[in-house]
Amino acid sequence: MTLIQVFYLFLGLSLLVVLHELGHFIPAKLFKTRVRKFYMFFDFLFPFSKILPFSIFKKKIGDTEYGIGWFPFGGYVDIAGMVDETTSAEELEKDDTPKENQFRFKPAWQRLIIMVGGVTVNMILAMFIYAGLFWNYGEEYLPVKNMTKGIMVIDSIAYKLGLQNGDKLVALDGKPIEYYETFQKDLLLNQAQVLQIEREGVKKDLPISREFLGSLIQKKKELIVAPQIPFVIDTVLSGKPASKSGLQKGDEIVSINNVPTPLYGDAVQQIKSNAGKNIAVNIKRNNQMDSISIAVGSDGKIGIGPDFDYSKLYQTETINYNFVAAVAKGILEPFIKLSDYWKSMMLFSLPKVKVKDNLGGFYSMGKIYPDTWNWKAFWSITALISVILAFMNILPIPMLDGGYIVFLIYEMIVGKPLPEKVQNVLQNVGLFIILGLMIVANGMDVIRGIFG
Repeated sequence: MTLIQVFYLFLGLSLLVVLHELGHFIPAKLFKTRVRKFYMFFDFLFPFSKILPFSIFKKKIGDTEYGIGWFPFGGYVDIAGMVDETTSAEELEKDDTPKENQFRFKPAWQRLIIMVGGVTVNMILAMFIYAGLFWNYGEEYLPVKNMTKGIMVIDSIAYKLGLQNGDKLVALDGKPIEYYETFQKDLLLNQAQVLQIEREGVKKDLPISREFLGSLIQKKKELIVAPQIPFVIDTVLSGKPASKSGLQKGDEIVSINNVPTPLYGDAVQQIKSNAGKNIAVNIKRNNQMDSISIAVGSDGKIGIGPDFDYSKLYQTETINYNFVAAVAKGILEPFIKLSDYWKSMMLFSLPKVKVKDNLGGFYSMGKIYPDTWNWKAFWSITALISVILAFMNILPIPMLDGGYIVFLIYEMIVGKPLPEKVQNVLQNVGLFIILGLMIVANGMDVIRGIFG
């Protein structure tokens, strides 16, 4: 993970957590509930509230202490009269806050609003960000009808499905494929069963097995096909044959051993067919032609990667939004992302999919961000994480907002609250679950970093 990704992760999570806690803070204040603390980051070793309790900055305004803790990637509000990770049931009894200002003595509907405030703000924030992105940038897509040269296969898993270079994408389960960018997501999230293609003018159905979908998940969103493009070099790996022979970024491969290679797939096929041999690669560099001799590795590779900027060859389609349309689509987008996220959870039932292989902690989250300065990508990813944060917090697990909501629903149905000592026990169980998941998720990042 680069320093830029670390910065993006730190900035994104700080923004999301502070605003999430603000969602609890504002209704608590409106309902005249005392808030002892409002902290960005934890002023203790989370989740152990008694260990290393100190803050970097703090200032008391009214009856609330505002501060910045030393333990990053988190934050909290300490609301009087609430059993949480910082307050036990026994400590509640020692609280000198007047009953009318304690959370536990507020009407159930007020407590419910306070608890749903965090996830509500996360969803509203995502709506705001998406609306801004749609208004400023619109959406750019490549219609598959414009991919006149078809696809190129860039992963062996696509060959196993039956795809070949030059195939044209037609439909998934009978529904026409409209845009290249949405093809792989729709294939996976909808658990498609049949992919229809066109090959040399003839339409053909390719069955999609659940085993294939399981294998596709393991690719972790890596593309398996791309639009056919000329092979313009974007990456030259150090120490590989291409680097040793003098190939450079920006070179366009024109032919290999005098066999024309107008497209990426043509060049890859020629290189693979000459595994372990020397080849003469004709290239175009700065509008000048040149020929370079390269020894192909035994694996049929020379250590180069293409520039996948297909907009140079194909006509893309841009959808622009006025302010009203951007706001309308921005409001809808978080719910679409929420639906996609739920569908992705259902994919864990597929063959070959292991939960542990798809768990990740802060490192995995940071890797989602771009490794170059790209504020459009930053805000788009931050909006998505805000939606996921709302989803995770609404889960009915004690210690999360969803756990409190379950307690309140129980109280509203039964007519009396769950005993505070029972709530405290359940909170500790929830804390154990959350802490365990955090350890496993971040541990998997460490294991993958060491063993690959």
